[in-house]
Amino acid sequence: MKKVREIMSKDVVTATTKDNIYELAVLMKNHDIGFVPVVEGEKLIGVVTDRDLVIRGYAAKHSGSTAVSEVITTDIRTIQPDISVDDAAKIMASSQIRRLPVVENGNLLGIVSIGDLAVREIFVNEAGEALSSISEDQHREPARSR
Repeated sequence: MKKVREIMSKDVVTATTKDNIYELAVLMKNHDIGFVPVVEGEKLIGVVTDRDLVIRGYAAKHSGSTAVSEVITTDIRTIQPDISVDDAAKIMASSQIRRLPVVENGNLLGIVSIGDLAVREIFVNEAGEALSSISEDQHREPARSR
């Protein structure tokens, strides 16, 4: 059975608490990502998503110079590198999340995403259901006409 360590993305773009929300937005744009782990050294202290930037940052009328600490999510689910891919998929499904930071002794080793599961042809039903449920929840928000 495959372990998360074998499929996780190891080349992870990270930020620190010294960064501001504008710098995170630029990081996301330049790397075409919507999820940035925040670290102190190698220790994971939280994550910031593109939604965090919008909801807790710009929509809350914070300027781009606002500290990352104003928008960071610190209560995050993480996994160990030696759990099975199936178990990771079950965690993603039950928590309805698309990405899981992989940590060992508090240090960030990588990220496993639903895409990692799908691309490597080990996509399990639980991960598929999680993605479907997450996508449905996002599409339920009414569209606004201009």
